[in-house]
Amino acid sequence: VQLQASGGGLVQAGGSLRLSCAASGRTFSSYAMGWFRQAPGKERELVAAISSSGAGTYYTDSVKGRFTISRDNAKSTVYLQMNNLKPEDTAVYYCAAARVWNTIMVITTLGSYDYWGQGTLVTVSS
Repeated sequence: VQLQASGGGLVQAGGSLRLSCAASGRTFSSYAMGWFRQAPGKERELVAAISSSGAGTYYTDSVKGRFTISRDNAKSTVYLQMNNLKPEDTAVYYCAAARVWNTIMVITTLGSYDYWGQGTLVTVSS
């Protein structure tokens, strides 16, 4: 499956952005999806994940209450709505897909993801 992330940009602290990740090539509804981010000098970390059906979600503690992950299987797209952005959210954001057979399973380990998008840069100014 090919993944194309978009929606990054420069925003002031407190602002919002919505990232999109469009998938092609395979049956999107067979994949659990995740959004990761990597800041300069830091390891890539999971921000949010969603099951293939959309019924299950996961958020890392630092974004709970501010970020929302969702998906539209008819459009083969996963979204990350980011509100109340903080300078520490500055990073390259990547979407990733993991083949699953359990429609409510959320994948939280980086090594379990099979496909990765190219990344989109989010910069939050203070």
